[in-house]
Amino acid sequence: MTDLSSFITAHPDCILVDITGTQGSTPREAGTFMLVSAEALWSTIGGGQFEFMAIANARDMLAGTGGMAEMDIPLGPDIGQCCGGRTQLRFRRVTQAVAEEIEARLAGEIEYLPEVYLFGAGHVGRALAAALAPLPLSVTVVETRQEELANLPAETKARLVPMPEALVKDIPAGGVVVILTHDHALDFLIAREALEKTDLAYTGMIGSATKRATFANWLSREGGGERGWMERLTLPIGGSAVRDKRPEVIAAMTAAEILTALAAYRMRSSS
Repeated sequence: MTDLSSFITAHPDCILVDITGTQGSTPREAGTFMLVSAEALWSTIGGGQFEFMAIANARDMLAGTGGMAEMDIPLGPDIGQCCGGRTQLRFRRVTQAVAEEIEARLAGEIEYLPEVYLFGAGHVGRALAAALAPLPLSVTVVETRQEELANLPAETKARLVPMPEALVKDIPAGGVVVILTHDHALDFLIAREALEKTDLAYTGMIGSATKRATFANWLSREGGGERGWMERLTLPIGGSAVRDKRPEVIAAMTAAEILTALAAYRMRSSS
């Protein structure tokens, strides 16, 4: 997605379309917004016919040929949608003050994004970083090898450290740890630190059934067996539904696991 400030610079005359309220089943929630210029869009409020109606209304405002400051759209058969709910929209021309408001909203959202730490930037680590980059996550890749930190997505943070396992204790509650290093001994050290924490949403490790058995034996000697550590470890990552070991496939399946684990963590935390 194009950077917000870059979009506004390229399209200074644009309309902010805000979802201010929803009832029933709707494509997106209140607080979602998009920008509409005469020839371009930034983000989406859910797609479908109701978004087309919003875009047309915004462009009428830009052209001075009409347009309403607010719309209340029923998402039913009358407009060719079957959600069944309603969505209220507000339309504002983007001024400097409105642009600053949007930037502040995005900054606030970024501050509370779940923290995902990928330990290792080999083939699967880089593929997973790329798969996670478009998602609402704050992703950090940790490596001991400088050269492996090249070519990460622009949104991804990189950490070059001699002892990756020492970073685990500072990962906030609800965070995610994925272990993908080039060294099994280092994998085990990082996993031990992660499993000591009981407040992570997901701890995963690349590997196989054999690696899981080896790690379980190692943990039992470390005293982790009786503490249920293995039940909190996803090893191997990516599941077994798709038997394809290409890095991009493992990354896609692991990204889905992470999102599922984060949703489950949020539900536990709110109950």
